[in-house]
Amino acid sequence: MAFHVEGLVAIVVFYLAILAVGIWAAWKTKNTGSEGDRSEAIIVGGRDIGLLVGGFTMTATWVGGGYINGTAEAVYVPDYGLAWAQAPIGYSLSLILGGLFFAKPMRSKGYVTMLDPFQQLYGKRMGGLLFIPALMGEMFWAAAIFSALGATISVIIDINVNISVIISALIATMYTLVGGLYSVAYTDVVQLFCIFLGLWISVPFAMSHPAVTDIGLTAVHQVYQAPWLGSINSLDIYTWLDNFFLLTLGGIPWQAYFQRVLSSSSATYAQVLSFLAAFGCLVMAIPAVLIGAIGASTAWNQTEYGVPDPKSKKEADMILPIVLQYLCPVYISFFGLGAVSAAVMSSADSSILSASSMFARNIYQLSFRQNASDREIVWVMRITVLLFGASATAMALLASSVYGLWYLSSDLVYIIIFPQLLCVLFIKGTNTYGAIAGYLFGLVLRITGGEPYLYLQPLIFYPGWYQDENNLYIQRFPFKTLAMLTSFFTNVIVSYLAKYLFESGTLPPKLDFLDAVVARYSREHMDKATLVKSDNIVLNELAPVNPRHSLSLSSTFTNKEAFNYVDSSPELSNTEDN
Repeated sequence: MAFHVEGLVAIVVFYLAILAVGIWAAWKTKNTGSEGDRSEAIIVGGRDIGLLVGGFTMTATWVGGGYINGTAEAVYVPDYGLAWAQAPIGYSLSLILGGLFFAKPMRSKGYVTMLDPFQQLYGKRMGGLLFIPALMGEMFWAAAIFSALGATISVIIDINVNISVIISALIATMYTLVGGLYSVAYTDVVQLFCIFLGLWISVPFAMSHPAVTDIGLTAVHQVYQAPWLGSINSLDIYTWLDNFFLLTLGGIPWQAYFQRVLSSSSATYAQVLSFLAAFGCLVMAIPAVLIGAIGASTAWNQTEYGVPDPKSKKEADMILPIVLQYLCPVYISFFGLGAVSAAVMSSADSSILSASSMFARNIYQLSFRQNASDREIVWVMRITVLLFGASATAMALLASSVYGLWYLSSDLVYIIIFPQLLCVLFIKGTNTYGAIAGYLFGLVLRITGGEPYLYLQPLIFYPGWYQDENNLYIQRFPFKTLAMLTSFFTNVIVSYLAKYLFESGTLPPKLDFLDAVVARYSREHMDKATLVKSDNIVLNELAPVNPRHSLSLSSTFTNKEAFNYVDSSPELSNTEDN
């Protein structure tokens, strides 16, 4: 395959255009808000992201390289087909559920990151623990989409995979570095337009290629391979449901999603953005499904690709760029390449910014350097953007399947963070003891269930397990959902048990070493008060407190909602009476 100068020029022009938009958005950021709110402007865009830009950026966050390439791969692979391409429906439902139940309470309380409510209720230690699965999820996600980019560019213009991934990562990191959420949001508008136009232009050309059979026929009849609609065997129904719940519920507790929610101008706008993005995800999946169906309907021996077919060459994860390369005219394939690279960068920049935002605010500032200046926080964010971008790039070539790594990226988020988010927002009375117990139980159940993609053998064999041709143990039982439910109920039960034991006097107050039940006004509790806007604090019990916080925390929370659990506590009533 020859090196295509025209394709390289097209990619360079596109990347320069994206970089220009990102730098313009960075300039816009500098002219928004006060100097003291610079770090918050980078994280949540000054909370003035409108419906149009917000809808585009939230959609583009999910419609990434993993989404486009992974959906096409699932439809193409004979053992799966459309029936197993769960991501479009799963993530659309995730956005709808997020808009209905999670967006309003998160936005109305004025949080800055997804981890804020955890640190507010459970303390900085638990916030640090929850940062670990959140960071791993963002890094796996970014690695999956960078892997998709390397495959695409190497197939179409035949340049070194490492070079293509590194250059793309540098571009995405550069405009994220200088502009934060503004740069990410405005470049998302351009990128989403390119994805939509590029893929839809490619579909008619690929479908009309002489080697392609009518996809309506191959949907239900076996021509070159099994029908691309696919099917779900009775033995696999529980695996299908486990993966579906993982995508639907595990797609909610992501900083990339809540960053858009928290950047909207109101709680109502945050809900509307979620619903718009759900519709956008479905629409953007259609061309990817069609390209996967075209790949399954092609006589590859009648094309320049030759034999064997992509599946036999173990190139099923590259079916989208292969279809663009061999079934479309050269200029169309280059345009489609721009679309896929746009998809990659539109999600990669979101993941990098999300990880750096959580680290700078919830780990560095609120846990270690509460006196840090706003300028210091901004520089910490810039350094971590570089570090996390480099880490995701380094992992990008380790995936055996884009779709597999994509599932894996949601595992820990689904099993650990989702039940914790349910408890912190909707279950009154949970505390740090329950949160830690739920965290550990969920983690242990997930690890002991094994993971074929990491060649991790299971320690617990659930009903229905079997050994595949590679001697890997596969679990049919929905153990991921079991781990999530176990984590949730463990949190609730242990929290109420600890509360009863301490308040009844069964356990002495000195054993409350996490200051979660009895020692409510200890130093750890006062550390939580630093998350609250000081000039709104009206509770007499907090009057002597001198919260240590930087200027960047000047408008973070509304305290009445944040401290409802204090207002109704028996200890507070007794204090007032005295």
